[in-house]
Amino acid sequence: MRKPLHVTPDVKELTRELRRDLHRHPETGTDLPRTQAQVLKSLEGLEQLEISTGTRQSSVVAVLRSPHSTPDSPVILLRADMDALPVEEKVEVDYASKVPGKMHACGHDVHTAGLVGAAHLLHSHRHELACDIVFMFQPAEEEFVGAKWMVEDGVLESAGRPVTAAFGVHVFSGMLEPGVWHLRPGTVMAGCDEVRIVIRGIGGHGSVPHQTLDPVPVACEIGLGLNTLVARKFGPFEPVVATLGSIQAGNNSVIIPETAEMRISLRSFSVEVKHRLLDAVQQMARSIAEAYGMTAEIEIMPDYPVTVNDEKEIVYSKSVIASVFGDDRLRELDEPMSGSEDFSHVLAEVPGTFALVGAQPEGDATETNHSPRASFSDSAIDDVTEFLANAAWLREA
Repeated sequence: MRKPLHVTPDVKELTRELRRDLHRHPETGTDLPRTQAQVLKSLEGLEQLEISTGTRQSSVVAVLRSPHSTPDSPVILLRADMDALPVEEKVEVDYASKVPGKMHACGHDVHTAGLVGAAHLLHSHRHELACDIVFMFQPAEEEFVGAKWMVEDGVLESAGRPVTAAFGVHVFSGMLEPGVWHLRPGTVMAGCDEVRIVIRGIGGHGSVPHQTLDPVPVACEIGLGLNTLVARKFGPFEPVVATLGSIQAGNNSVIIPETAEMRISLRSFSVEVKHRLLDAVQQMARSIAEAYGMTAEIEIMPDYPVTVNDEKEIVYSKSVIASVFGDDRLRELDEPMSGSEDFSHVLAEVPGTFALVGAQPEGDATETNHSPRASFSDSAIDDVTEFLANAAWLREA
C-alpha cells in the first residue's frame, strides 16, 4: 500500500476558513445558495475538476479523473452533506451562527470542509491516482430527500460509468471518543420513517364536549399506545424506536378543535421489521379513532432506509484508518446506532462504508448532535479530510 496523504498547511487553512464561514451562515433544506457558492469558490483553481450543480436542489458534483483510468478502473464516490438544522445556537465560539434559529448542530459544516480538503489533496496528486473520483456535496440530509434526489439525478453515473464504491463520514459532538473512528459491517444506522396522522372529529364549545367529537384525547391515546405497541408487538431482539415528536391541535382552552395532527418517527433495523412497524402503527391509529367515531388520515413521509456497510469495504476502510491514523484510533461498534442517515440511499445502490468519528467538542462533551450546545472543533476537519482522501488515494486499480 502506498504512503497515505496528510493535510498540508495550505489545505488546513482553507478548510478552517470555509468551515467557520459555513458555520456563521447556516442554511437548511434543499435550497442552500450561499453554501453552494462557497463550495464552488473553494474549488476554484482545481482546473481538472469537472463540476456540475443541481437543478432540484443546491447540490455540487465534481469529478476528478485519473490520467491512467480505463473503462475497468474503479470509480470512488466521496460524499459530504451541507445542510444545517432549525436550532438556535447556544455555543459560545467566535464563529457562532449569525442566522437566528439556524445552526450547524450536526457537524455538516465539518463534513463539507473536509470533502473540499480531500478534493484539494487528491487534485494535487491526480497524476498518481488509480481511480476516478466523484465528490458529492449534498443538501437536505436532514429532510429525507437530499441523497435520494442526487441518486435519482444521476450522481452515481456522473463519471460516465458507474460508481464502484462510496464513502461517507459523520462527526459526533458527544457519544464517541474524540478522534476515534467507529465502524461495523452490516447495519450501522437505523432506518427511519415519518408518519403524519390527522385525527378528524367535530369541533364545538368546550363547555359541552359531549356534543362534539374531540380529537385531542384520541391523539393522546394514540401517543400513549405507541409505548405499548413497541413492547407488545416486537420482541426484545427486534429493536424499534417510536417517537411522538409533534402534536398540534386547537388554539384556545374553550374551543374543541376539528382536528389534531401528530408526527411520529419510527426507527427500525431491517426492512421486514420496518413494514411490520408501519402496519401496526397505522392499524392502531385507525382503530382508536374509529372507537370514538372519528377518522385517522395517515400519510407516510419519505424515508431513510437502513444504512448498511459492505463487509468487504469495511475491511478496506479499517486498513485505511490503520494506515492513516493508527490502530489505536479504531474501534468496532458493538451494535448499530438508532440515528438515521440518508447516505443509506447511496449504499443501497453501491457497496461502501459510512464511518463515524468522535469530534473534540468546543464545549460540553456530553452534548449530542442536534443539541443547541453541540460543538465540533476544527481538528475534526482534518480527520474527515484524511479519511475521505485516502479512501480514494489508497485504492488499487
